[in-house]
Amino acid sequence: MNFMDIAKARQSCRSYDETRAVEPEKLAAVLEAGRIAPSACNGQPYHFTVCTGDTAKDVALLTRGSMGMNKFAVQAPVMIIISEAPYVKSAALGAKIKNNDYRSIDIGITTAYLTAEAAAQGLSTCILGWFDDEKLRALCGIDSPIRLVITLGYASAEDKLREKKRKSMDELVTYIG
Repeated sequence: MNFMDIAKARQSCRSYDETRAVEPEKLAAVLEAGRIAPSACNGQPYHFTVCTGDTAKDVALLTRGSMGMNKFAVQAPVMIIISEAPYVKSAALGAKIKNNDYRSIDIGITTAYLTAEAAAQGLSTCILGWFDDEKLRALCGIDSPIRLVITLGYASAEDKLREKKRKSMDELVTYIG
């Protein structure tokens, strides 16, 4: 697959095949893509916590909340928690001087790499921002804020590729010069 094929194939999965485990080599490839993603001053201010088995199910339940969000997450065999890690000194200085949150940008970039590689591996993902940070941190022994939880697995046969609804290029792009 070339990058545009991956970009067109990747979507938020809402139905996983609970009978298929993620192969260790595919999980390793997904994590490696996240590891090599660019970050401010190459600081990689994040950490991946990979949960499988009963722990993945427990993590999934903590993404539901009182509103019953993310019900499909319990089907995913793997949950990847992305938490903050400290800035390297140069990135911390730059963030302070420029009043910019490079850590959040870097977490977004690594998430894009990770989910794109998952699609290239034939896996599906969903990026979750709704979760109980305090309970997740306690469950997984994480000391720093959790920013995202990613479900990972094989899509069920019912989770068909949907048409992407996006803004037009005219709405998104301005050319100057």
